[in-house]
Amino acid sequence: MIKPTLVVLVGGTSSEREVSIGSGKACAQALSCSFATRMIEISADTLPEELDPARHVVFSTLHGTFGEDGGMPRLLDKAGVYYAGCGADSSELTMNKTRTKALAATHGVSGPREMYFWAKEKPTADRVIAELGEFLIVKPNAEGSSVGLRVIANRNDLEAALDEITRGDWLIEERIIGREVSVGVLNGRAMGVVEIRPKSGVYDYKSKYTKGHTEYFAPAPLEDNLTEKVQSAAEVVFAVCGCRDYARVDFMVSASNELYLLEINTLPGMKETSLLPMSARCVGLDFTALVSELVTPALQRFGSGRALTKT
Repeated sequence: MIKPTLVVLVGGTSSEREVSIGSGKACAQALSCSFATRMIEISADTLPEELDPARHVVFSTLHGTFGEDGGMPRLLDKAGVYYAGCGADSSELTMNKTRTKALAATHGVSGPREMYFWAKEKPTADRVIAELGEFLIVKPNAEGSSVGLRVIANRNDLEAALDEITRGDWLIEERIIGREVSVGVLNGRAMGVVEIRPKSGVYDYKSKYTKGHTEYFAPAPLEDNLTEKVQSAAEVVFAVCGCRDYARVDFMVSASNELYLLEINTLPGMKETSLLPMSARCVGLDFTALVSELVTPALQRFGSGRALTKT
């Protein structure tokens, strides 16, 4: 069997470019312990010319639009390049929070009450408050890393947030007061549950990427039955969304232990201190071992595909 080189794609054109570069560098270093590895920085929504389907398997860390919404996976599929992680259709689906939650709800995993809209058809503050109340979360429907997230505590906050929205599709959710948790899913099986406690009370971009602004508990200090409930729900969401290899699923747990789906991330942050690696450490996988597990199915697909091509 030909041993391919693992190509780590980093950067990209989304608002999460710098986050991607951090993830990519960490993963490339870990992968190089066991595999021939190279890193390619992406600066346009195109496939790198140097990719060779006969010699390369891709591990993408292109967070956000183009990388995580099915754009890059579709180009890789068209070029016949094998890659780790979810396919194009599931990536496109899960990047859209509204579609993801609607599908998950039909399988018993519900999210917060919400209102979806395009910038050119913004609802009035009166309409939103009448349907969802004043305690709200406003966020883009298809962004990651909590980019653009706003916490709403009253009508003035809501009116200000709506005034600032000029393009794109958006989501207003009822704010669930409780505990935020995240769980990694590896090959369809949930790993450890991580609890996220931002000191500001809101897990926004600043809380995520500013050292000391958030406490993490891995494993989360939950009752066993609640831990199992979170893990089971994550596996359901992973399956019904057609995911493969790995993903990370985020929830809110209310004071009465009701579970609310926030989103599923098909290309989650991948530094050693990121949530997916935290979840993996709960089940005995350190960062290097985890990254090796993440690429293994893609390497197997490459090997099977080469064997079929030869016959």
